[in-house]
Formats: sequence, C-alpha cells, structure tokens
Amino acid sequence: MSTYAKTSARSRLPVVTALVTAAVCAVSLGVSAGPAPAQETGGGGGRDSAGAALTQKQLQREVDRTLKEAGYVGISVQVRDGQRRTYAVAGEAELGTGRPVSHEADFRAASVTKTFVSTVVLQLVAEGRLSLDDTVEKWLPGVVAGNGNDGSRVTLRHLLQHTSGIYNYDFIEDTGDTAEDFERTRFDHHDPEESVAGAMKHKPDFEPADPNDPEPDWNYSNTGYTLAGMVIEKVTGRPWGKEVRDRIVRPLGLTQTYAPGDDPSLNGPYTHSYQRFPSSTAWTDTSVRNMSWATAAGALVTGERDVDRFLTALQRGRLLPPAQMAELRKTVPASEFFREVFPGLEYGLGVMRQPLSCGGFRWGHGGDLEGQTVRAAVSEDGQRSVVINTSGKQPDDAWLIGAEKTLQALQDRAICGTEG
Repeated sequence: MSTYAKTSARSRLPVVTALVTAAVCAVSLGVSAGPAPAQETGGGGGRDSAGAALTQKQLQREVDRTLKEAGYVGISVQVRDGQRRTYAVAGEAELGTGRPVSHEADFRAASVTKTFVSTVVLQLVAEGRLSLDDTVEKWLPGVVAGNGNDGSRVTLRHLLQHTSGIYNYDFIEDTGDTAEDFERTRFDHHDPEESVAGAMKHKPDFEPADPNDPEPDWNYSNTGYTLAGMVIEKVTGRPWGKEVRDRIVRPLGLTQTYAPGDDPSLNGPYTHSYQRFPSSTAWTDTSVRNMSWATAAGALVTGERDVDRFLTALQRGRLLPPAQMAELRKTVPASEFFREVFPGLEYGLGVMRQPLSCGGFRWGHGGDLEGQTVRAAVSEDGQRSVVINTSGKQPDDAWLIGAEKTLQALQDRAICGTEG
C-alpha cells in the first residue's frame, strides 16, 4: 500500500514513505535471468509521439539491467502496445530454488488497490448515492475526531486526493519494524477502525485543502483510503472488496484480482517477496501475511494482465461516465518531497500522472510493501502500458532512491519506446 504508501502501510523511510513502503532488502544475488516467455502478437500501435515499441530482446535487456542495478531478487515486466504484449523476467521466484519468475504469478496489488477503490466511489457518485463534497462526518459520524481532526471539514474528495491532512498512520509505530516484529505480527487481524483510531492519536498534517486552491497541501495518507472503504460499506451495506468484485473485477473478466480478507496466502502461484529489515543481515520472506491492516488502502491481490486490463479500461472511459472521469483526472501537485523521487508527479482521485520523455503523460499507480514494489502505468490514449512487479528491498534511503530511479526510467522507456 504504500509507501507509496507503504503502499501500504508499513513503510516509513523518509523519502519513500508514501510511495515506497518501508524498505527492505535487495542485494544483488547474481542469479541468472529466467527464460522470457514468448510474446503475443496482434495489432495496435503506440502514441503518435512515441517511438517504436520495445522488442522482446530490448525489454529483456532493460529488465536484466534493472535487476542488476537495483539488486532485486526477482522482477517481472509486461509491456502492451495495442493488442501486442511483451514480457520479460529475471531473477528467482523463490530464493535458493532456481525457479524463474513468472509473468503469470499472483502478487499483492498494494496501493494499486487505491485506484480500484476510487473508481468504486466515483461510480457511486455517478449513481447519485453520494457526492465528492459529502463530508466524512455525514457517513461516519464521530469517526474522524480528536487532536484537531474534524470529519465535518474533510470531504470524500480530500480522502481520494490525499489533501485531507489526515495523518498517515502505520501500525509499525506500535508493533515495531524489525524482522522479529514482522514474524510476530504477520498473521494478526486488524479492523479498519483500528487504523483510523491510530491516526486520530495525531494532529492533522495540515488543514483540509480549499477545493479552489490549485496547489494545496498534499500528503499521502493510507488512512484516507481506509476511510473511503468504510464509506463504501456504509453507503452500499456491503464490504468494499465485494463492490470492487461486482463493479470492476467481474465486468472486466479479471481472473487474479480479489480481496483476501484474513487469508494470508495467495490463491495461485506467486513470486515470493523478500525484505531485509533494519538490523538484519538475512532476507525475510514476507509473502504470506494477513493483509487486513491494509484494507481499502492496499489489500487486493492481482496479476499483471489484470492490472493492465483495469487501468486501460479506466483510461478509455469504460468504467466511469465523462463527468466522473473529469473528476478523476483533476490533479494537484504532489508534495515537493514526493516529487524528488517521482519527478513531475501530480495526483488525481486515486491516480498518479507523470510526464513522459516523449511528450504527454502516463497515468497509473504504484504500490509498496515490505519486500515488494509494484509500478503500473498507461499512456493517455490507452495504447501502451507497463506493469512491473519486483521482489527484494533493503532498508536505506539511498537504495530506495536509486532503485526507484531505475523503475521510473523503465516505465518511461516501456511507454515511449525507441527512437526511429
């Protein structure tokens, strides 16, 4: 959820606490790249300002370089150009087994979950069941209160845009962030109310944004999306995960995407995630865990093709009417702190927008958990997309920044293609 938000929630490193969840480990293991799957072919081209799409050989070179430079344990990348999909993988799916990474593996969506949740909220807006200007107090009376927090001043737009000022609570504040702490708490259940209560122990980071301010205060808040999930349940009478399933997963024919609840496992084959925690020299396998703490901010499980199909359908207007798409795309600049790591980043309602070197923008989201990084983006016209899933993180800011730079470059190259 991320660092990006901790993507999730467990990350706190200074530079990535909102997009790169507390870091973990990544050491170059000298593992040979697994065999790359054959690419599928079909029609379709890229954006007019983009160059030729990457060939499988070019993509494999990029992925091998990224694995080496960042020191990941494993990496899988899917690039789509029209109907043509190209895949490349490198590293191990499980340490010590020699089993290659698979582009068909399940993985935790982390904060990419936020885009699904925002889409559901906007669908409810389109149906007239709520308004972006509704306050949290209207739907969840008394929940956002204390220490200067006031739910009557925080709107649903604030929650989805990260302009509420609500503190980004992380359970590691109370449980600890060592490998031993992770092992001790990995199967614990947490209700969303616990996360909100943790945030309410803190003063807001800033006053809720003025809707007319083009550059409001901004701070990534998983707690905001936890509240959005609670609002969905209050409005519909059903858990947010079931609304995502019935409104997005089933209509789009997504086969790997689901909310796991308290189930700590993943349904299908998966690439293991590995973190090196502070004060630890060993890798910790973080794959199997109870994600209830992440809830609507980052609990979904998904797969590369599902993420691409969802983001492309969203970008092409298949999931929201024009009025709600316009709201989704109203962006504000992320904090200067964030833009140091994610150049040019602006945030809409559950979507991130960044400029491309070939002109135009890419739209999408990312997610981070201990041991795992997900990055996904699609071009403005929906013609090209990229989904990246990596394993292996280490706990220092210098590594996180360096690894993120390689992922930013890879996303740009995947969508912009090659010159000539």
